[in-house]
Amino acid sequence: MSTIPQKNEIKDLGSTLLDIAMVLMVSGASTARIRNTIDRISDSFGFTSNMLISQRSIMLSIYNDDNDCIFNSLKRTSLHAVNFHAVSEISQMSWLVVEEKWDIKKINAELIRIMSLPHYPRWVIIGLTGLAGASFCRLATGGAFDMAFVFLGTAAGLFIRQEATKMRFNPYLCVYFAALTSSLIAGSLVKFHPQMNHEFAYATSVLFLIPGIPLINAFSDMIEGNLQNGLIRGLNGFIISFSIALGLLTSMAIYQF
Repeated sequence: MSTIPQKNEIKDLGSTLLDIAMVLMVSGASTARIRNTIDRISDSFGFTSNMLISQRSIMLSIYNDDNDCIFNSLKRTSLHAVNFHAVSEISQMSWLVVEEKWDIKKINAELIRIMSLPHYPRWVIIGLTGLAGASFCRLATGGAFDMAFVFLGTAAGLFIRQEATKMRFNPYLCVYFAALTSSLIAGSLVKFHPQMNHEFAYATSVLFLIPGIPLINAFSDMIEGNLQNGLIRGLNGFIISFSIALGLLTSMAIYQF
């Protein structure tokens, strides 16, 4: 099977590579991983790719052996939602493209399959996230009563964040609403049972909102020399952290801690 597309297939190849880069970006892949994956696929077709990757858009240029630009386009990224399963599947696909000499149609079909993969049921995600929050509370020496309230607060906070996202609120406002909801539920222990130490429940109720992936990617990008993306992702993580703190501060003001 030939891996070198005809002249009328160049546009399809470029569009496909842009779609792959976009899916990787919004799914939580680092900048270096995006570049390596796109370079791997374009090299298998005998072309060289150059990319400009930012948080909200991706520009791709493809060059032939004579160093002539045969494709140049820009694509805006959609709403970011971490999906490591998609990142892993696309990485595996890129190696199969090289080893099995896939054509553009087969790559597109596989990309459509990856993008249509079902997520875990919503209530499973909410329930397991609540259990994770309760586990963090236990690690912080919280008791069974504390764990129960953290479970309820975490589950309710995640539900509120999902609903706010569906209603197209600003992503940082979604985090704020979630932090406020979780801390209000867990903080009720501190407010109405002051004779007992429930601060651990209050503190761990918002841990599910911590922006670990943006901060890890920011650190990774900075080390690899992608300073612009590293700074943007780091700032994004900082604003998320500020939204969490603001939610906690609001609940403290309501309860007058």
